[in-house]
Amino acid sequence: MNDTEKVDAPNGLTYADAGVDIDAGNALVDAIKPLVKSTARPGADGAIGGFGGLFDLKAAGFSDPVLVAANDGVGTKLKLAIETGIHDTVGIDLVAMCVNDLVVQGAEPLFFLDYFATGALDVAQGSAVISGIAKGCKQAGCALIGGETAEMPGMYAGGDYDLAGFAVGAAERGTLLPRQDMKPGDVVLGLASAGVHSNGFSLVRRIVEMSGIGLDDAAPFDADRTLGAALLEPTRIYVKPLLTAIRSSGAVAALAHITGGGLTENLPRVLPETLSAEIDLGAIAVPPVFSWLAGTGGVQTDEMLRTFNCGVGMVVVADADKAPAVAAALADAGETVMEIGRLVPRERGPAVGYRGTLAL
Repeated sequence: MNDTEKVDAPNGLTYADAGVDIDAGNALVDAIKPLVKSTARPGADGAIGGFGGLFDLKAAGFSDPVLVAANDGVGTKLKLAIETGIHDTVGIDLVAMCVNDLVVQGAEPLFFLDYFATGALDVAQGSAVISGIAKGCKQAGCALIGGETAEMPGMYAGGDYDLAGFAVGAAERGTLLPRQDMKPGDVVLGLASAGVHSNGFSLVRRIVEMSGIGLDDAAPFDADRTLGAALLEPTRIYVKPLLTAIRSSGAVAALAHITGGGLTENLPRVLPETLSAEIDLGAIAVPPVFSWLAGTGGVQTDEMLRTFNCGVGMVVVADADKAPAVAAALADAGETVMEIGRLVPRERGPAVGYRGTLAL
């Protein structure tokens, strides 16, 4: 045999033999087309199938926009979705973690793209995940204009998957947050969270393991749901109420999305070096899930505040004279609003100071 001769493969291997099912991928695309179409908004037609998604800023009503981009994932909360078989809520979390980061800069989310990676594609599972993504996009008012489904046998165990999300928003030039005119006396408002949201789940899962309670058992803090379903309550999407308050009041000076790091780490990200926030812990309505986590895991208050949102999923800083109007606009849009503190001159102490007691 000379060097140019070829030996035919003896077993006629296909891509499917290697663990990648192209037909399943096509079936998933067909299944999610109506979901994608349901997220259409001005500037996007909601169609998929091309090599890239298109968005028309002029059709969306912008004249001199600044683009704002964010990406994020859901973290180990996905392990609970996989273990319980509840896959239709983590997509909402995925969108929320991205679009809430856009709106805190005063930007309107415009479009979203997802990345779904798995070891072996299950069309029903994938469709459920993407149905949540579409629902989250509709809550945020942004279009799902594309994404990627990656089937990678050997990379993920059977039934496992991972998610990443990418969002782009826009604001007219000169309207981005935070503003530079924050001052002592400005009011700090907290918007209630829906629960744990999407942070701290490595600790949550450790506490669940310590408790000896199964994910299919009744939740100790919510007798109407299983523990798994209660912990999978999706992250609240604050976009539409916040945009309404920003545009109607003109008094929102800063916003902070309270994710991993809690109030302690996230609020300083939007404050000038000359100011700190004095937070009244007694003003926070703490959902029962956090009391259960703290009590079962023996987690101290400082650690709770550095790990979880503890009931405040978003912070709004507003001028004291106009804060009641901001709070009213948010309440009218369906948010539960708590006045939790004030801005004060920063001395040598931390950027966030606490007084009172957190009701854990």
